[in-house]
Amino acid sequence: MSDCIFCKIVEGKARSWKVYENESVYAFLDNHPVNEYHTLVIPKKHYENIFDIPENKLKEVMAVVKILVTLFNSKLGINNVQIINSSGFEAQQDVFHAHFHIVPRKKGDNQDINWIIHPEWVEKYDQLLEKLK
Repeated sequence: MSDCIFCKIVEGKARSWKVYENESVYAFLDNHPVNEYHTLVIPKKHYENIFDIPENKLKEVMAVVKILVTLFNSKLGINNVQIINSSGFEAQQDVFHAHFHIVPRKKGDNQDINWIIHPEWVEKYDQLLEKLK
């Protein structure tokens, strides 16, 4: 896609700080990092999100996520990470090219995700599961 910043990065038309690359996956430091070594892992081919990417391509991306967290652990001693994907506007996806964030975490980094939990929804689990049958 000509207007996709991640496609431009893959094509070498936009600047990036490459961490890893193979035939089908590209990983680079995030331009808007929340912590050191905050990395984005993307398929080189444009897929909008988790719903769009074929399973085999998703497996290739996730294999690179595993390679990188292992690298970060062995080279940098990073042993706490969050792997984050947002798919869809209402899920706060901001670049509509499938991607996964690897966010190294450490105590006191003030990057806590504060979810609002709804324990009352547990009562509806049987009904929710019924809809999946």
